[in-house]
Amino acid sequence: MFYKLFLTFTVNYLSTMLKILLAIGSGSFLGGIARYLLSRGIQNSVISSFPFGTFWVNIIGCFLIGFFFGLSERGNLSNAELRMFLTVGFCGGFTTFSTFSNENISLLRDGSFLYFSLYAGLSVFVGLLATFGGNALTKIF
Repeated sequence: MFYKLFLTFTVNYLSTMLKILLAIGSGSFLGGIARYLLSRGIQNSVISSFPFGTFWVNIIGCFLIGFFFGLSERGNLSNAELRMFLTVGFCGGFTTFSTFSNENISLLRDGSFLYFSLYAGLSVFVGLLATFGGNALTKIF
């Protein structure tokens, strides 16, 4: 009896998890393609060394994740697979900056100003240091 119950639970859990993972994976695939095409299209339309393409992709991604989570909070995006497809998948593939921005907004809403300051400040500072360090490592080896 216990074995049957455990097996049913496991199969149901794995089936649900597989649906969510496929939703995230397909959203990420499409988000990555959209990021590449939009960023390249914008960058090719301006004559500047400023990374306008990446900048606008990040801003659009922030808007989209805010919009999708807003719909979710209102109950208009209650399907878990669709929500994961749009937020974790599409927005995550489109830009991780959108997730970073949404997490900071959540910290501010919760009144966690210290954590907001630490997370935002350290993410930018340590991220730049890590990028510099990774680049510097390629020059050593």
